[in-house]
Amino acid sequence: MPIDTIHGNLKGLKSSQLKQLQRLYQQAVPGDRLTTPELAQRIAALSTELNQAVCVYLNRRGKVIRVGVGSPRQTQIPPLELPRYGAERLSGIRCLTASPKDEPPKESSLMAMVLQRLDALVSFTLTGTGTTKRGRGAAGYVKNAYVAHLLPQTHPSHAYWLVSESQALEEVSQQDFLDLVEGLEAEFRREFTAQQVDQSHDRVILVGLQTSDIGDRPFQDRLTELARLVDTAGGEVLLTLEQKRSTPHPQTVVGTGKVEEIALQVQTLGANLVVFDRDLSPAQGRNLERQLGVKVCDRTEVILDIFAQRAQSRAGKLQVELAQLEYLLPRLVGRGQAMSRLGGGIGTRGPGETKLETERRTIQSRLSRLQKEVDQLQAHRSRMRSQRQRQDVPTFAIVGYTNAGKSTLINALTNAEVYAADQLFATLDPTTRRLTLTDEAFQTQTILLTDTVGFIHELPPALVDAFRATLEEVTEADALIHVVDLSHPAWQHQLESVEKILGEMPIMPAQALLVFNKLDQVSSEALQEAKLRHPNAVYISASDRLGFETLRQRLAQMLKQL
Repeated sequence: MPIDTIHGNLKGLKSSQLKQLQRLYQQAVPGDRLTTPELAQRIAALSTELNQAVCVYLNRRGKVIRVGVGSPRQTQIPPLELPRYGAERLSGIRCLTASPKDEPPKESSLMAMVLQRLDALVSFTLTGTGTTKRGRGAAGYVKNAYVAHLLPQTHPSHAYWLVSESQALEEVSQQDFLDLVEGLEAEFRREFTAQQVDQSHDRVILVGLQTSDIGDRPFQDRLTELARLVDTAGGEVLLTLEQKRSTPHPQTVVGTGKVEEIALQVQTLGANLVVFDRDLSPAQGRNLERQLGVKVCDRTEVILDIFAQRAQSRAGKLQVELAQLEYLLPRLVGRGQAMSRLGGGIGTRGPGETKLETERRTIQSRLSRLQKEVDQLQAHRSRMRSQRQRQDVPTFAIVGYTNAGKSTLINALTNAEVYAADQLFATLDPTTRRLTLTDEAFQTQTILLTDTVGFIHELPPALVDAFRATLEEVTEADALIHVVDLSHPAWQHQLESVEKILGEMPIMPAQALLVFNKLDQVSSEALQEAKLRHPNAVYISASDRLGFETLRQRLAQMLKQL
């Protein structure tokens, strides 16, 4: 058997010692027993000789499937290699461990048991250890053993595990292992059923990292928005975890202790997706998935997933696929195995898992073709705009943060039937409708209102590039109507985010009107504060058609200045 089947700390081991460790794979235990005295004593003898802990992992058939030198924490099975039976099930693996020290299992070993959802952890305590005249460890033998197992979180103690009192080896060897496991699984099944888990939804843990350059309020606003994004994508947020660090950890974004806490909560809550509030590098995503054993997404992937669900037209679907492939291409290394292992859901819609697991060259070819199609779409929209301009019909583009009420506004002004909902990114495809305005001299003129895709703080670059054909509706417009959701606690931040994105566009219309929406949901104090900051803005409620007369008058005044 190759040496690499022995895991953990192999430094300084002799070939004869490695062979003894490899022979442990030939051992077997009756399926209904935790261990046998013979196997326990062999593990103890090796631990004494090596002067290190030795771990042996067995499946429920009693077959040894893993041997390691070091503690259960140091030799644990990577999450992606563990059997996946569902959140209510144990992994079907138990760990037998012996250490030269006569002590109960440490918390780090018990935590490793939780993270692997082991059936049991049996920790042997040794006696008779010492040093021979030749300096080698004298053969130790098992005196007693501690048996630890998981506890359902419905248990009155609210502890994650239960550790038995020290027991004689003979007593532990006679315990009915299957009876223990079946009892535990029945309890976990009852707990899982009580959670009323909807398998059609992703069960999500959010992770936020507050670095030194982010204040408390913007950080909380960002997490609230992330929770809304996950909800829009169809996920259920189970828990939000936060950490403060001066800078992100280069390997895992958050620190080692926080990664362990996330992994523990993943197992405890039965989560199948972890979403971070910032972009992850390809290496960070792979490292986290290996350590957590579930799918890991960043904020951009959630936004891309929403776009994949919302895209209705061929143009919309085309642009979404281009954005997803451009974003995922550098993340394909090592991702195919993880994706097929971890399943579908948020972050996997759009191009599909099979396509992402094909060769990079094939994806590059697909990207080139999509790019050409987007260029053709851009040319087509440019011709349509030129045709409208030849007809001398001014165009007003409605822009704003996602869910500000842009589609509701265009519907109320023009009696259109653009899809509008209290969701992020409800509108993906630009829609143009005619609106007739009347000035003070009762002169009428028609303008075109174009509803555009909503913006968001730190709009992913992949989306900006792929949706340039859509965003050109903004740059080519004669004027802008910037809609702001005044009822949102972070409306000022949203306003600034949109202005920042608009400021990065190559060409911008000279005329812009700031329109505060959702007046019906705002207190008089908040309204007064906004009017002090933005006295030239228009204040409306698109859903109740409040303030529309003033809005029409201001649009007519803007029209005269074009």
